[in-house]
Amino acid sequence: MTTVQPAAAPEAIEADFSAHPAAVQAVLRQVRQAILAEVPDGQERISYSMPAVFHHGVVVYYAAFKKHIGLYPPVRNAAVRKQVAPYAGPKGNLQFPLSAPMPLELIGAVARARMQECVQENLAKAGKRGA
Repeated sequence: MTTVQPAAAPEAIEADFSAHPAAVQAVLRQVRQAILAEVPDGQERISYSMPAVFHHGVVVYYAAFKKHIGLYPPVRNAAVRKQVAPYAGPKGNLQFPLSAPMPLELIGAVARARMQECVQENLAKAGKRGA
């Protein structure tokens, strides 16, 4: 079962960040800002035990691991998928190494593409319900 905190959870996000070393916290905050810049009306939550941004459905989940920042779920946009191919991990998730500069513009592009996908998915679902 998934545990989801209420949408207004910036404090919960910060609490999650605080479990990591200061340098990783700074990177997480940069990733968060890159995502929220592309999803300005996004609702932050903790879901699947990691920070997430929702807008018409889940846009992205992200989390710090020992050696990388993970970004989920996979993006379907072919052009963006090609750009993120060097960071592809198992099951299509993305793994951005902490040992390299964080590609914040690329992370923003993923968030933008995922938001468009979420809107399209929800419009399709609404159309099926109305039919």
